[in-house]
Amino acid sequence: MSIWSRIADAISALRHGEGLAAVFDKLRNPPEKSVGFAIAVIALGAKMAKADGLVTRDEVTAFREVFAINQADEANAAKVFNLARQDVAGYEDYARRIARMFQDDAQPLRDLMEGLFHIALADGEYHDAEDQFLRSVAEIFGFDERCFRVIRARFVDDAERDPYDVLGVTPQTPIADIRKAWRNAVRDNHPDRMLARGVPQEAIKLAERRLIDVNRAWEEINGKAAA
Repeated sequence: MSIWSRIADAISALRHGEGLAAVFDKLRNPPEKSVGFAIAVIALGAKMAKADGLVTRDEVTAFREVFAINQADEANAAKVFNLARQDVAGYEDYARRIARMFQDDAQPLRDLMEGLFHIALADGEYHDAEDQFLRSVAEIFGFDERCFRVIRARFVDDAERDPYDVLGVTPQTPIADIRKAWRNAVRDNHPDRMLARGVPQEAIKLAERRLIDVNRAWEEINGKAAA
C-alpha cells in the first residue's frame, strides 16, 4: 500500500466533526509516523500558504519535489491540503500536536522545517509572513534562534551562513570534535536513518541540500585549521 493510500485511510478514519489536527494524535508510532510526517508537511504548508495569502504554481511544484506525487495520488494530496486550508484550527495547534508526535526525536521536526522552507522559497521570494510563520513553528517545535538561523541560511540566499552553526559547534571547539560532529551529521542524514525516524521514502530528498551544506561547512572549517 502506498503512503498516499495510507494517508487516504487516515483521513477517512476521522470521525464526523473532527478536524485534520486530530490525525496527529493518532499517528505516533512507526510505520504510522511516516504517514503523519507527510500529512504534517502538506498541512503546515497549506497553513503557511494561507498566511501568505496566495498559493502559487511554484508552491504546488515544490510539494511535488518534496513528495513524489503520482497523478493517481494527486487527489489524496489535494484533499489533505484543502482540509488544512479550511480547518478552523490554527497552525499553532497543528504544530503543537506534531511536536508531541515526534517528542522523542527532534530530528524529524528539523526535516519537516526544511520541507516547509523548500515550499516557502519555491516562488523565489521569502516573504515576511512566511518568516513569521516559520519562526513561530520553529519555536513551538522547541528550536532556538541559532537552530532556526542554520535552517534558514540553507534556503534564503541573503541569510548569513556560519559554518560553525551548521555543524552545531563553535570556533573554540577542538578540530577533532568538529570532525566528529561532521561525521555524525553525515550519518544522521543517511536514507536508512531518515526512514527509521519516520521520514517517508518519498521525502528523503529533503536531506540532499543539508548534506551539501554540512560537507561545505566541514571543508571550510577544516581548510582554516590546515592553513
